Amino acid sequence: MSLRILATGGTFDKRYDPIAGTLGFARTHLHVLLRQARIEGAATVQELMQVDSLDMTDAHRRQVLEACAASPEDRIVVIHGTDTLVDTARVLGEARLPRTIVLTGAMVPVDLADSDALFNLGFAAGCARVLPHGVHVAMNAQVFAWDAVRKNRALGVFEPVHATQA
Repeated sequence: MSLRILATGGTFDKRYDPIAGTLGFARTHLHVLLRQARIEGAATVQELMQVDSLDMTDAHRRQVLEACAASPEDRIVVIHGTDTLVDTARVLGEARLPRTIVLTGAMVPVDLADSDALFNLGFAAGCARVLPHGVHVAMNAQVFAWDAVRKNRALGVFEPVHATQA
């Protein structure tokens, strides 16, 4: 079963620049991570953009949607910044594509100690292979439907949204 992985940037792919003392973007880490996770042969990486999700626009989200719709694979993982991941999940979910799309990201950049990026990538890839068609969010060993999740910024986790909550 073939898998497509779309890179959009986010904290997941940020790199520390010791000269400037800042986090920024270069190329995606996905090729190295897929080798490390031993799933590289079964996945095609497509680098769409490298942006912080706070800078992601509706045009960027349309680009992600178009890439998902055009993908020859029907199992897709989208690497995304966590701040607006739910917004992009909503765009994809409302499109109702005949695909299994799993969005994931990282709270800590892959280059830094204690990053959750590699685990989340492997978890999302596994979810994409077994979940039914639809849009899902997979973070830190939890999977959510696109329309039943939110980021709890105070705790730095994704959590379910219950019908009784506003």
